[in-house]
Amino acid sequence: MDFETIILKKEEHIATITLNRPERMNAVNDQMENELLKALDNLAGDDDIRVVVLAAGGRAFCSGADVGSLSRWGEETESGSIDTMRRYLRGGFQKIPLVLQKMEKPTIAMVNGAAVGAGCDFAFACDMRVGSENAMFRNGFVRIGLIPGAGGTWLYTRLMGLGRGLEFLFTGDFLGAEEAHRIGVLNKLVPAEDLENETMELARKIAKGPPIAIRLSKMQAYKALQSDMETALEMAAACQALCFSTEDNKEGVNAFMQKREAEFKGR
Repeated sequence: MDFETIILKKEEHIATITLNRPERMNAVNDQMENELLKALDNLAGDDDIRVVVLAAGGRAFCSGADVGSLSRWGEETESGSIDTMRRYLRGGFQKIPLVLQKMEKPTIAMVNGAAVGAGCDFAFACDMRVGSENAMFRNGFVRIGLIPGAGGTWLYTRLMGLGRGLEFLFTGDFLGAEEAHRIGVLNKLVPAEDLENETMELARKIAKGPPIAIRLSKMQAYKALQSDMETALEMAAACQALCFSTEDNKEGVNAFMQKREAEFKGR
């Protein structure tokens, strides 16, 4: 697939989507939005891909929505097209974090620099985040009289806890790399020169695991956020029964008994 605002690479069961508008700090315009959705749709249906990494070129991860787009939205809402804006968000921007989270395959954000506004929401919507010392996060929406339109109000408190999440939501202050790592927003904090290697090492480790079990684990983890323990256990029983019937389970047991590394096929 040919893209202009992103780069898509597939290798070793890992897909890397690189935001590629460095001259605009990877601000998301209509074209990038459409290309991201096409790439994510392609990866969701690609059985050879087991992990998706969201990365960025240049010095920033993503500065949010393109300023030109924001100006256009403002003109539309001033002219009375509030419903147009709502439909635009539901049909475009909001699909990106939703697809990232609903995708069966684990997702990792490789955060090289500032992730602001929608860029922050996209990073938070990934299952994991690896960042360099240059990584920083900001709810830029409140600074211009808006609320997070791409999932932030749902994501912030779940990643940071209620108090810290609401502070981040209300103030628009930056969250630096060290603090992000301390409170669990970043899974790993690594030197900038090691960011790609460390991220891909994590991706390869997960990609070597049993795909069916990992996908079911991800599904259950997110479902559990909105269910009680009894419901979660019932779902776990059904998923575990399914896992017991897979070739991967047999391979895992045999590898354990033979003291060798398992080779999972996703079957």
